[in-house]
Amino acid sequence: MNEKRRYHPAVILFNIASFIKDMFFLIIILFVINIGSTSKLIIWGRYALIGLFIGYILYSILKWSIETYEITNEAIVFRDGVFVKNQRNIPFKRIQDHHSKANFVHQLLGITSLKLETGTSDKDANISFPAISLAEETRILGVLLKNDEVLPDEVKVEKERIVFFESTQKDTIKAAFTSFSFLALFPILMTVYFQLDEWLNIEETSKQVLLYFERNMWIWIPLGLVMLLAAFTVGYLQTLFRYGNFVISADDDRIYISRGVLTTNTYSIQKSRVQAIKIQQSLLKRVFGMAEITLVSAGQETIGTEMEINSLYPFMEKKKAYQLTNQLLPDYHIVEDMHRLPKKVLWLKLIRPYYFTLGAIIILAFVKREWLLAAAVVLLAEIIFRLLDYQFTSYLKEEEYIQVREGGIYTRTIHTKWRNLQQIEVSHSWLQRKFGAATIQFYNRAKPFQLTILMDVSKEEAKAFYERFCRRSAKRNPIRQETIQEESR
Repeated sequence: MNEKRRYHPAVILFNIASFIKDMFFLIIILFVINIGSTSKLIIWGRYALIGLFIGYILYSILKWSIETYEITNEAIVFRDGVFVKNQRNIPFKRIQDHHSKANFVHQLLGITSLKLETGTSDKDANISFPAISLAEETRILGVLLKNDEVLPDEVKVEKERIVFFESTQKDTIKAAFTSFSFLALFPILMTVYFQLDEWLNIEETSKQVLLYFERNMWIWIPLGLVMLLAAFTVGYLQTLFRYGNFVISADDDRIYISRGVLTTNTYSIQKSRVQAIKIQQSLLKRVFGMAEITLVSAGQETIGTEMEINSLYPFMEKKKAYQLTNQLLPDYHIVEDMHRLPKKVLWLKLIRPYYFTLGAIIILAFVKREWLLAAAVVLLAEIIFRLLDYQFTSYLKEEEYIQVREGGIYTRTIHTKWRNLQQIEVSHSWLQRKFGAATIQFYNRAKPFQLTILMDVSKEEAKAFYERFCRRSAKRNPIRQETIQEESR
């Protein structure tokens, strides 16, 4: 086991490809646009870029030969650094989840990339293997399984996974429609048009084509059908590549999620690390009775698109999604019926300053005064949003868990245990005090913190939430003292 190993040599090619991608526009300028230029600046720029390219190739090879990793009995040891040597020891007990990703090139070469997550926020929070063989990935994960301290020694064997969900072609078609991915064709066509116009000056030709279509209006019918078919084809393929082969499985300790066709993503989440369940619904998803459920786990990163891999399929029927959640995490029971906000809160929401409307009036007054009536549309939209926010905002406070729903057009529901809450903040503005209302902020452990805001709840309920949290905190840590933060706006 104690053998130093290097990453797959393909990592050198990936680094070179990344360099070419970063220098793409400079390459186009020096070797395509100015191909016939005799300017000394262009000529010396070409030599400099070629020299930099050769130097980067040598550096990548040297870096690959120096970077090694070693799996000992208790930790993974990383050694890297071309000019400054560096060594990192990552104990097995710090590693919580893993994430594998293999794009089309990875799959052709029979390799994958592996990221191990420790759940901390320091520089060693994530451990990356940029390119390793599938056999090596299996070996590393096998070692981690054997050293899992959560399991007793006599039970450290591979558990049988149960598959709870597999996406079908029907699911992919439904996802392509509800995600509006078919609209991706139009920005692609616009980009192609402007690129061609820049190089070939096709503006005059396009005017003649439009003139021909105006004279022959019937041609818009087959053209529209072709465009519609092409849009749905592009949308379907985009959704298929991203969410195809979506599989959710689990054993006693972990939940396993995998998705993707050309680029595959697999993720493992410890059930004990799940801090909250997040249910998200857009207006269209509510119309079709769909919901996206995401698992918020301790230590997970929420930057970029990494959160998507924690999703229990974003286009699942709501009832089916709730059933799946209860099967995967029996301790979590999502409840539909919750407490609404007091009726007087509706007036509080409606009399708050209308900042967007005020901004629209100021801008239009300086830019185009004859359009000032458009501010009325903005005002109407703000009123509708506030009515929807009041309609859908609700909460539930039970002995073991809380559940909060916020939003109007786009709703988000958070279901979490009291024991998973790290902090509660209660605040109220001058206007809220007049209506006897307050705002509560709940913090769950993640990277960064998962923040849930319950606005305009009654002052009595806010006090009950806070006292319940303090009682729980006192049981967990009698020495720790929690304080309430009151802010004036």
